[in-house]
Amino acid sequence: MPDEQRTANNSQTYLVDADEFSFETIDQNNGQATVIRFRMEDPRYHAGDMLLVLSGSDIRFHGMIGSLQEGWATASDNRGSLLPATVQ
Repeated sequence: MPDEQRTANNSQTYLVDADEFSFETIDQNNGQATVIRFRMEDPRYHAGDMLLVLSGSDIRFHGMIGSLQEGWATASDNRGSLLPATVQ
């Protein structure tokens, strides 16, 4: 078995409030942002962690952080995004 399959990986969830979350739309579907770029400078989070954007108890975006470079992260939610496809 390869070494990477023997090592347990733990992902974390980066939780943000939709009203305070700034992002750029990279890709969209029917007016909803499916791939976004946002500032991420907290060293606790890495590519492979999850982004969860909430508005009250409603989930607006739930996706995996795919890359993290120079303080910018990208994440994708191709199925259930409710974030409007705009630059905020």
